[in-house]
Amino acid sequence: MVAKKSASKEKGDREGKKIRKKTRKETYATYILKILRQVHPNFGISKKSMLIMNSFVEDTFDRIASEAGRLCKYNKKDTLSAREVQTAVRLVLPGELAKHAVSEGTKAVTKFTGGAK
Repeated sequence: MVAKKSASKEKGDREGKKIRKKTRKETYATYILKILRQVHPNFGISKKSMLIMNSFVEDTFDRIASEAGRLCKYNKKDTLSAREVQTAVRLVLPGELAKHAVSEGTKAVTKFTGGAK
């Protein structure tokens, strides 16, 4: 029994160095790459371009989420629903882009709710 304890102590010790876990950085890189593959199957994307695209997606998400939150506040609602998000998209994105985003969002919500039955 004593031998087992000393063996486990040696494993966790690792010559006096502390083992640190890498902090996870959440990105949209996998999703951006999936969409790129759908549109242009033979194209790749550089690391710098991926960082720019990731910043763009994060910024757009932040703008839409904050606008949707503001709409909830104005209408004195506690719950952020699909309706607020849809209105926020219409306010934040310009013209034709907003129309496409709304149609894709509606399609996604319909698919999600239809699959839950």
